[in-house]
Amino acid sequence: MIAFSEKKRKSIRQLATEILLKVDTRKSYADVLLDHSLKDATLSERDRALLTELAYGTLRWRGKIDARLNLYLRDPLEDTDPFIRNLLRVAFYQLLFLDKIPNYAAVNEAVQLAKAHGGNKVAGFANAVLRSFLRENDKTAAAPATNDWQAILATEHSHPRWLVKKWLDYFDREETEALMRANNTIAPLVLRVNSLRSSRETVLALLAESGISAVATRWSPAGIWVKSRSLVNRLPGFQEGLFQVQGEASQLISYLLSPQRGERILDACAAPGGKTTHIAELMADTGELIALDKSEKGIEKIRENIARLRLTSVRTAKNDVSHQLPAKLGSPYDRILVDAPCSGLGTLRSHPEIKWHRNETDIKRLSDLQERIVDRVVHYLKPGGVLAYSTCTLNKDENENVIRDFLERHKEFVLDDAANYLPEEASSLVCGSYFLALPHRHNTDGFFAARMSKVG
Repeated sequence: MIAFSEKKRKSIRQLATEILLKVDTRKSYADVLLDHSLKDATLSERDRALLTELAYGTLRWRGKIDARLNLYLRDPLEDTDPFIRNLLRVAFYQLLFLDKIPNYAAVNEAVQLAKAHGGNKVAGFANAVLRSFLRENDKTAAAPATNDWQAILATEHSHPRWLVKKWLDYFDREETEALMRANNTIAPLVLRVNSLRSSRETVLALLAESGISAVATRWSPAGIWVKSRSLVNRLPGFQEGLFQVQGEASQLISYLLSPQRGERILDACAAPGGKTTHIAELMADTGELIALDKSEKGIEKIRENIARLRLTSVRTAKNDVSHQLPAKLGSPYDRILVDAPCSGLGTLRSHPEIKWHRNETDIKRLSDLQERIVDRVVHYLKPGGVLAYSTCTLNKDENENVIRDFLERHKEFVLDDAANYLPEEASSLVCGSYFLALPHRHNTDGFFAARMSKVG
């Protein structure tokens, strides 16, 4: 349980509610909204910590919170005014999960915010719901009785029912529960050292000199796990380009591709540029690396990272690789990376809102797109070249099935054993011939990747 001071709590609760409202009604990304709020110079470190906790905590546990809330409502929660719905979620999160925030304070400030939003009637509604919950004085009150154990798993671990069912088809029950528990924890901040400008030992020493607790990552030879809370752009060495923020599993994809000096390589879906810049570093910033993305904002972010890391071998262009590339970009490549657009279900520790935004229709739409992309890019790969396919999601439809169907359509490709190309310390992160990293086993994002060679 987490304790926070009462300082400025009202303003922080209002900020949290507004963030959650936009996530709920606009499908906005919580990290972008939160980052904007955290840049407010008037917020203390304690305020920033509380705002982060309220926003992410409420999103992580929204399913369980909603089940509790619905017990005290006459009408379904989804029919409630969106601001009030999310205000009640924030209040219930505090009552259910946070210690040393007095119940009266959480309730009184929620009621005052409800009054400011909708007047006395709305305030009375919020007060009645919250007081009814407190009168029961049972933080572990269960949702209505059911014999549906999948529904119970979904509620208790705060994941949508459709996703629980899909994972139970992918893993067994014990592992599915372990995965959901891991998804409701906080993802570590991981850096990737820019090997062209520094070393892991040097950056670790630099962080230690500034009083920042950090350790070397277990699986990636270039990674650093930062244990101290800190804004990334304030870490020593960030502005000098000594490192890039990149999850540990994501770092391993570039090793799987195994780029070589002087090659011509395509990063087909490159934003925000973590893998792009790592590939360039592994090539010693030689050869030619083409980084494409269909988003102009994504291209801008890649360029920012390239400039900060002081790389010169990367060329960027705005292009949708599910369509034919222009002639200047279509000449043959030695290696191609498709870090495919995906459902992102392996990143729920960092992006808990994804589990509430996605549905089964999205999985089908994305798997169709992934197949179009890999079918398109193979025409730009040299004979003897390497194609790496990766996603940050965990389901067969976007992972194993995409590769299985691709190999059926393209007999000129063979599946390589991922273990032979990963760093020695990460060679066990495999399932058959595939790379597979899991939050509950490896303390990383959920990642899948396949490496294929063009032999015909």
